[in-house]
Amino acid sequence: MALQCKIQTLQVVDTDYSADAVEWCPVEGWEAILACGTYQLKKPDGKNPDESNQPQVRLGRLYLYHFEEQIFAPLTEIQRLETAAVLDIKWSHVPIAEHPWLAIANAKGAVELHCLAGSEKKSCRLEPLCSVDLGDDCLALSLDWSMGRKQGGRPLQLVSSDSRGRLSLLSVDESSPSVQILEQWKAHDFEAWIAAFDYWNTHVIYSGGDDSKLKGWDVRGSLKAPVFTSERHTMGVCSIQCHPLWENLLATGSYDEHVLLWDTRNMKQSLADTHVQGGVWRLKWHPTREHLLLAACMHNGFKILDCQGAMVENKERCLVLSSYVLHNSLAYGADWSRLTLKDPLVLSTEMPKVHLDEGAARLDFEVQNLKIVYESPTATFDVLLDEDQNPALPVQVEGSFDFQGPGPDGNGSNTKAYNKTELAKAQQETSLLATCSFYDNVLHVWKWETSQAVSSA
Repeated sequence: MALQCKIQTLQVVDTDYSADAVEWCPVEGWEAILACGTYQLKKPDGKNPDESNQPQVRLGRLYLYHFEEQIFAPLTEIQRLETAAVLDIKWSHVPIAEHPWLAIANAKGAVELHCLAGSEKKSCRLEPLCSVDLGDDCLALSLDWSMGRKQGGRPLQLVSSDSRGRLSLLSVDESSPSVQILEQWKAHDFEAWIAAFDYWNTHVIYSGGDDSKLKGWDVRGSLKAPVFTSERHTMGVCSIQCHPLWENLLATGSYDEHVLLWDTRNMKQSLADTHVQGGVWRLKWHPTREHLLLAACMHNGFKILDCQGAMVENKERCLVLSSYVLHNSLAYGADWSRLTLKDPLVLSTEMPKVHLDEGAARLDFEVQNLKIVYESPTATFDVLLDEDQNPALPVQVEGSFDFQGPGPDGNGSNTKAYNKTELAKAQQETSLLATCSFYDNVLHVWKWETSQAVSSA
């Protein structure tokens, strides 16, 4: 058997402000909705001499998109909200009062809740519900909902971390609606970059800070001290996600460029340690394929990790299946869609006929063995295999297991050759992803396909 991974970029959107958070709605029936949050420092215009003494103004904008599977422009913008700079956004995993809710952590130190209202998906709108101020001139840095496993009937809670190193446990009342602080405590010496629930035991919260520490907290007891502290990461811990499908499994990432997997029953030593060559700002487990982990690796793009070996075979690191390196700036926001796509990905061999605006330029450039044909900042570009450069390289930048072209002996003997009948038997799975990057102000939507080719012999 040979595993082949392919990527195709569907659309690139100019977000105007720096994009740092992107989330597909996970609620059944609303999976085609995508939210993107932005953060922009307002630059002084130089006209006011006293402006340098004023606090920085952090502007933000929240975009709402609808996805429809079509060739050229699958994303349609349906709403934009001007707001304070957005640091993190999270959809509720289940409907609240029959609608998805979106929580926003902003630069004014507040957590805001919005309801996605409307019956028509293309005309739905986010409506503000309530907010809570975390206090003391801070930035709200991260969010997590307690119902990551999509359980209903439990108290609705959020956890947020802030720039003063604190965690806030929030209670959400859907009938009012309202949100209030249940507990707030000092967790880290510097910025508390990330906080996340243990989805299997929501009394437990994990946090990571700029003090390079990963900590665990049990809100049923005293919050003066954590139940554990790990210094396994050597730099600031900025991403944590509990696995919603696999009990006792936790993923963490850090500025130290390492993704660690943990068995939450023993936090003294990590299960696996994978160097991804970029600070890990966000981690997302695949919603259905439990061994896949998506990592936003700041200066090194986005990576898809296969963690199965670490999960079931005690391997010490995860396998990097694919790298998405088409962003030109800090890789920050990343998420898997829950949508089921109709057609498997097909890498086209011809450029689509796109009408360019007058004066628009076509730029051809290469990323390792990938040839990128770029049409416009807000249209699409295709990833094409540049067979002229090196025909023996894999289709993917990293981690492709089915090689194209001749082998060392010139006749392709170093790889399994599949005919069309055998390829028809290949097990194909396609995932839809959204990623965004900071200083270049772009949101990408792309497909990732894996196929397990099976020989009939």
